[in-house]
Amino acid sequence: MVDKNINPTEEAASADQKGTLSRRQFLTGFGLLGGGLALGGLVGGAFLLPDQVVAIQASDGYLLVDTKKCAGCTSCMMACSLTHHGETNMSLSRIQITQDPFGKFPDDISIAQCRQCPYPSCVEACPTGAMHVDKATGVRTVDADKCVGCERCVNACPFTPSRTLWNFEEKHSQKCDLCKDTPFWDEDGGPDGKRACEEVCSMGAIKFTKELPVQSEDGYEADLRTGTVWDTLGFDGAPKSGGHLG
Repeated sequence: MVDKNINPTEEAASADQKGTLSRRQFLTGFGLLGGGLALGGLVGGAFLLPDQVVAIQASDGYLLVDTKKCAGCTSCMMACSLTHHGETNMSLSRIQITQDPFGKFPDDISIAQCRQCPYPSCVEACPTGAMHVDKATGVRTVDADKCVGCERCVNACPFTPSRTLWNFEEKHSQKCDLCKDTPFWDEDGGPDGKRACEEVCSMGAIKFTKELPVQSEDGYEADLRTGTVWDTLGFDGAPKSGGHLG
């Protein structure tokens, strides 16, 4: 039974200090699958627990976004494409900014970033193991050499737009790898390095965290405004819902 009096943040901080995973982090950070589930693409980063339960390695990091801070400049999209592909093509960006010209602040902009799902449907859907969990970092990523172009991973993503994209130039799936593999950037990426989108965002609307965010169907409940100049504008505090932060 879960003790509702325990603050999840305090619990996580206590666990971090001990260098361990709390029970809550374990249950949310690892997708637990029944023993009857076919492994499919869940080869890399997945391991067996007793009673034929398959656990999936959690990602070592996550991107948080706060659309109230986003100016819609799309610098993050261009940086993503440039560092991964050597060109500024928004269609190749693994993070997507969409704007509603008829919408009003703060509902006129949405940011779609990969959430590094604890239970990654894209990985499960891949028949070849191309979409996999990186053993070193836990990042959900693609081995382009193994991709056969079936796009099952694209369709399996539970979010709209899909966080797994089809690279129409190189003919394979791709997704956010937290800049783990950025051949056109002279910086070390990944959970222990830098992320291009975060680096170029002048509004501070994108931040990296190693702590598993609160997951919901609507998105992360991220507030990157409190403690900044935004407090004086009356937009401080957590959003009423995480709906715009998918």
